[in-house]
Amino acid sequence: MEFYASCPEGFESALADELKRLGLSHVRRLKGRATFEGELEEGYRACLWSRLASRVFVVLGRFEAQDADELYDSVYDIAWESIVRPGATIAITARGVTEQLRNTRFSALRAKDALCDRLAETTGRRADVDAADPDVHLLLSLRQRRASISLDLSGDPLFKRLPPAATRAGEGAHVLRPDYAALVLAQVGWTALCERELTADDYENEALPTLIDASCAGGGLLLEAVNILTDRAPGAARERWGFEGWQLHDAVLWEQLLAEAREREAAARERQARIVAVDIDPAARKTAERMVKCAGYKRFVDFCAAKPATVLDHAGAVAGAALVADTTETPLSLMHDAMTLIGELRRAPELASAPVAALTRDGLLARALHAEPERSIAVMPNNEEAALEVWPSLDHAAAAFEAATSADAEEQTADAQGEAADTLMPEPTATLDLGDGKPLPVLIPESEQFANRLRKNARLRRKWAKREGVSCYRVYDADLPDYSAAIDLYEGCPQTPGRWLVIAEYAAPKTIDPALAQARMLDILAIAPRILDVPAEHVHAKARMRSRGGSQYGKQGAGKGASGERANITRRRLPLIEEGGLTFAVNFDDYLDVGIFLDHRVTRNLVREHAKQARRFLNLFAYTGTATCYAADGGVEETVTVDLSNTYLDWAERNMRQNGFVGPQHHFVRDDVLAWIRDQRQTRNRWDLIFVDPPTFSNSSKMGRRTWDVQRDHVELLAGVSRLLAQGGHAIFSCNLRGFRPETRKLARAGVVLEDITAQTIPEDFARNQKVHHCYIVRRLPIEDAMAEVGFSAEEIAERTEELRNPKARMPRAAVPAHAQAGNGKPKKKKFYASKPKGK
Repeated sequence: MEFYASCPEGFESALADELKRLGLSHVRRLKGRATFEGELEEGYRACLWSRLASRVFVVLGRFEAQDADELYDSVYDIAWESIVRPGATIAITARGVTEQLRNTRFSALRAKDALCDRLAETTGRRADVDAADPDVHLLLSLRQRRASISLDLSGDPLFKRLPPAATRAGEGAHVLRPDYAALVLAQVGWTALCERELTADDYENEALPTLIDASCAGGGLLLEAVNILTDRAPGAARERWGFEGWQLHDAVLWEQLLAEAREREAAARERQARIVAVDIDPAARKTAERMVKCAGYKRFVDFCAAKPATVLDHAGAVAGAALVADTTETPLSLMHDAMTLIGELRRAPELASAPVAALTRDGLLARALHAEPERSIAVMPNNEEAALEVWPSLDHAAAAFEAATSADAEEQTADAQGEAADTLMPEPTATLDLGDGKPLPVLIPESEQFANRLRKNARLRRKWAKREGVSCYRVYDADLPDYSAAIDLYEGCPQTPGRWLVIAEYAAPKTIDPALAQARMLDILAIAPRILDVPAEHVHAKARMRSRGGSQYGKQGAGKGASGERANITRRRLPLIEEGGLTFAVNFDDYLDVGIFLDHRVTRNLVREHAKQARRFLNLFAYTGTATCYAADGGVEETVTVDLSNTYLDWAERNMRQNGFVGPQHHFVRDDVLAWIRDQRQTRNRWDLIFVDPPTFSNSSKMGRRTWDVQRDHVELLAGVSRLLAQGGHAIFSCNLRGFRPETRKLARAGVVLEDITAQTIPEDFARNQKVHHCYIVRRLPIEDAMAEVGFSAEEIAERTEELRNPKARMPRAAVPAHAQAGNGKPKKKKFYASKPKGK
């Protein structure tokens, strides 16, 4: 029989080696698969014991399939009555195309028709189709003019083998898929270590084969390592197989193989080994502990603190060792510490015999280990690009280094010897002395320049903040171009004391090596908390684009807070900070922005000063309502806060309540701002002071098919805002688009003039970036005065005046607004602004 085992790309070599170790013959490695030949027992053995295969297929036939008719005839000629068990349901999947068969669904349909017609003719009964859960799953492969059809012996993918209890325990967490875990373990020879027979010296020294998982993430590597240690067949617990609908299935032979697997597992109980697990991220370690416990493997795994000395103490004497890690989901703020831990463990003399295999991104681990990997395999865990990088043990590297640089190796040039040396032996680790007596390992030696600049900035900012009474401020803003990040320090108020750092990385130019930029960012994340005296768990890393567009306050992704916690923002415990005598809740976990824009510190105070002469205040695109709090503190009698997000309105209401501003005079409205402005223009509602701080860009689904772009849409926005101003009122408009250019002439034609006050609203801690935001006073004037103020000629003003006197003459009748056609043009008396809808 002809079989093949499919696998993810990158697994092919390891899978072929595994099949050979299982005793299968004629193994060939192909792209995305490995083929082999043998009897039924060989196919069963691959299903039962392969840890790397996704599925195992038996090839039922190969044939010409130039067109649909030839495909039908070829499939019909196969003796399906001796293949498909009577009463079994079927499903056929097609892959690939030929010159005439371009649609895979049509190809599968024609093959299904041929199979069913054959069964109807030979047995008198057509097979039922069950596309979701068939007894017999067939795969039709098309290429050029040839085709093959194979039966899936596996049923569900073979990597679906996590224990059910562990699957439930790890729900919502990152748990490495078992086949990816097996691939990592195969690179360090964990199976061979587990099979190793201990010597008398090993027993005397209490030395055991040892696996150290230095970044255990959700526990996927640990579960697979225990399965290998206990010699548990990966398919032993499966209850249903794809071959059960196959007429050639031999239940007696299969039971014999299962009995053999049980005997092997029983014999493996005599094995001895240590598995030590750590993770820099406490949340990831707790998930791994929960997974291991629920799987019943707690006695096999020793969890300990993520400190090199502690790990080595738990590892004890080793009789062969291996070091593995999965850093693909390690938070950016903890990545430097994770890399440092792995590097120090690899360089430990006790682990000189340990090869290293790690799933990583961007080549960062190579910098931490100061050595290029021996091999790198491109893989896609969780459908995201990553690399499985492998380094030999230091013992092996030293031997290879000696051989590569030996004087006897005359055939090698000096350059080749030097290259070999650089690849095999790690370089010394660079460290920084930050003055606290604890040397800090860094990935980039030049990071010392950043440390010196940050230390200087911190000293100057601390004095300024104390003098100004500011507790939250920017410490560093890409002062050194190579270290392009913004660092904000937040000091908690007495109710929630503490210090937090938000470190936002600006996107590096395309000319910069991404791995180098990432390494610099990791050094920033390691250096900043040490210099600024902030606990590592209070450091939050963000990725920010220094772009001309983008959402102003988008989600960070899967933060520590779950979506349900976002919905309960009013009850969730959040850090509180103080600014301008007011208290605000901040969220460091879930969004790119934390709930308050520090660069608007002066602008908010300006709102409070202007509010002292106002009775009614309107906050549009209100975000978390900080400007509303300042206006209320300035003494306005009534506030209206408008935003499209229920979460932000809840947050704004919480901030108002936190500062004692409660009551029916404070309204919170959930609506699309432009649509709400159009509605309010038809009422008599007007405001003395309006604050407008729109996002740069938004394509929220709540806006329907419309998008928002501040450069494109600001004229419509400000024209509408100006119509909501009471007599003598004005608005404050701000935006954070770096290249924003107000359309002053278009605005003037609508009777709107802007006064640029940007320079006086930039705080000192943002002085390096004068384009961090733009800010304007918005006033409404008679159109003639507005146009004259921005430089229109007398003829242009006269032409515009004539247009306004006779609007119907300048627009087609169909374009006249409906409210203008309805009658005398008086504003309709509509309902006042509604409170935000609850529970929506």
